[in-house]
Amino acid sequence: MTPQQAASTMNGDTRTKPVLLIADPDDAVVGDLATALEREGVAVTGAPDGAQGLLQAGALQPDVVLVSATLPVIDAVDFVRAVRLARAVPVLLGVGEGNAEQAVRALAAGAAACVARPYRVPELLPFIQAASPESRKVLAVGGVELDVQAYQVRVGGRAVHLPLREFELLQYLMRNADRTVTREQIMRHVWHAAATTSTNTIAVHVKRLRARLGDNDDQLIQTVRGVGYRLVTPGTSGTPA
Repeated sequence: MTPQQAASTMNGDTRTKPVLLIADPDDAVVGDLATALEREGVAVTGAPDGAQGLLQAGALQPDVVLVSATLPVIDAVDFVRAVRLARAVPVLLGVGEGNAEQAVRALAAGAAACVARPYRVPELLPFIQAASPESRKVLAVGGVELDVQAYQVRVGGRAVHLPLREFELLQYLMRNADRTVTREQIMRHVWHAAATTSTNTIAVHVKRLRARLGDNDDQLIQTVRGVGYRLVTPGTSGTPA
């Protein structure tokens, strides 16, 4: 899809499908991935380097950005940092052999996750679907409101800034309010990497999230011992384990 075509699908309230921007110097890779994803109802546009990618990110306001670790002109790390400073949009880094250092730096700069390059549609779709216009709405549990589209959280009407990972963790817990979610489910749906995320990492993020939300007595986000966590709607009978 050309940038002009992509823009025509994204104007106003008529935007109904998720939009992916791919910043990658390999036209064949972009073309193959675009063909496959468009069959899945995803609008795709590509940029061959970091400079054009930033222009497209500003003009098209994509739902998800996928950037190659080997991006020319503006490198991937600077690209991730610039995009994340401008908008709270998930940025995925496409990595291959020899890109470990780039991956570490890009994650520190604000990338949401790393994905394998050559790209695989099943690996990308969960990120894209989570950001789709159909999933955009304001979630509310008790005094906590989470605006999926604006990446904003309010507690009792007060704006609370959350880092991207904590925002995604809260969103997952709120979508599953009053249900216990296992640590494995959190790993899979929030970190997208079940084998590489330790339970201690999850515990640290839950602790930080509770502090930011003012959940000092762990009554909102409860620990279910040996299983996982449960976000409880006030007035229900959830009991910490």
